[in-house]
Amino acid sequence: MAQSERPLSPHLQIYRPQLTSILSISHRAAGVALAVGTLLLVYWVVATASGPAAYATAQAFIRSWFGMLILLGWSVALFFHLANGIRHLFWDAGHGFELKTVYASGYAVLAATAVLTVVAWTLGCAMMGRP
Repeated sequence: MAQSERPLSPHLQIYRPQLTSILSISHRAAGVALAVGTLLLVYWVVATASGPAAYATAQAFIRSWFGMLILLGWSVALFFHLANGIRHLFWDAGHGFELKTVYASGYAVLAATAVLTVVAWTLGCAMMGRP
């Protein structure tokens, strides 16, 4: 077979990352993070049903700095995936495809992620009696 002189398809090393591509990749990564982070929730529920000793162990892990870091990442992934999913619903309905609107909604997703995460953690810490 003869070697073709056709150009290669563009790939990540050729394109400069843009907000739209970063949000698209991040949406998929957030979905994976939510699935993996849900394992911590399942562990906590199983520990709750397993008795006081198992529950205390689960609570100690979740309240550790590493457990809180995992929860923070999980909540960021949750709110990002939620906000970006709403953006995709508008796209599915045929709205918001103008370039200016695409970028505005992208920045709105990032802002909503930050605001919702801060509000959730502020309220959560206040309810748990943490500073």
